[in-house]
Amino acid sequence: MAKVAPLEFFKQVKIEAKKVSWPTRQETVSSTIAVFIMVLIASLFLFAADQFLGFLISHILGLAG
Repeated sequence: MAKVAPLEFFKQVKIEAKKVSWPTRQETVSSTIAVFIMVLIASLFLFAADQFLGFLISHILGLAG
């Protein structure tokens, strides 16, 4: 890989940054909401699975009071 002078490097970065297709505000908001919903669903599932497995193991080991 050829070495590039720092000034030339930053010029290339600026050129490449102009080519980026940035999301609109609406796309960002909807993606953020979708992520929060998926995190909520995953956390509820993992909580339920943990509670169920804890209950099951405590009964198998005879620890239930």
